[in-house]
Amino acid sequence: MVVDVRDVHYAIDKRPILSGIDLRVRRGLITAIMGPSGTGKTTLLKLITAQVTADRGQVVVLGRDVAQLKGSEIYALRKRMGMLFQNGALLTDMDVFENVAFPVREHTDLPDPLIRKLVFIKLQAVGLRGAAGLMPGELSGGMARRVALARAIVMDPEILIYDEPFVGLDPISLGVIMRLIKQMNEALGITSIVVSHDVQELSTIAHNSYLLSSGRVAAAGSPQELRKSDSEAVRQFITGSPDGPVPFHYPAPDYNTQLLTADEP
Repeated sequence: MVVDVRDVHYAIDKRPILSGIDLRVRRGLITAIMGPSGTGKTTLLKLITAQVTADRGQVVVLGRDVAQLKGSEIYALRKRMGMLFQNGALLTDMDVFENVAFPVREHTDLPDPLIRKLVFIKLQAVGLRGAAGLMPGELSGGMARRVALARAIVMDPEILIYDEPFVGLDPISLGVIMRLIKQMNEALGITSIVVSHDVQELSTIAHNSYLLSSGRVAAAGSPQELRKSDSEAVRQFITGSPDGPVPFHYPAPDYNTQLLTADEP
């Protein structure tokens, strides 16, 4: 087991975000974490990467209880992970080559000739070796996401985390990123965690899926098993229906009363 989340509770200002999450990520597989906005997906990633600590429960990553780790141990654990951020998060004052080389220069003492070979190998893997000299501002959205992926894998991580990797991509770029996620997982033996709203896309590449709702796991299993679920919350999310357990309106006072008293101080 690469990641083992056991009965985790987490709240912000006494407002529950996660309310007893149980989730397991198995080595070498692609695990999808899905759910409507505000269900705790990003918080779960922060717990796995030791950015925050659970109020209750346990998060075990690569055999280590993250709540028990000290600063240097957290730093070492994070070096075993790669992260593809939603917006790519490329450094705008560095060209493509230096963006990919940045983690290697930061964390190792490898000589420049070896760094050059390593960077070109990773850029070749995402089809952008020829773009090494371009600046981030010269890249399309899909190209920027692929450069970010090359940077995420340049240190050969054991876990690769994708945070909404399909957002804002055209159909061709989306297909390229999907293929790369699958190829990286198979060719490099990486364990992948993909957080996304894109049910259709994830169903073609994920081995296991978790659907979060109201801070809990509403359903778990293969994408095909989720489609057969009897849960109303699961069906609403899978079909994209506006009507169901997930409300459109954020909790608020009575509408008519608030309008009638709007002019009062």
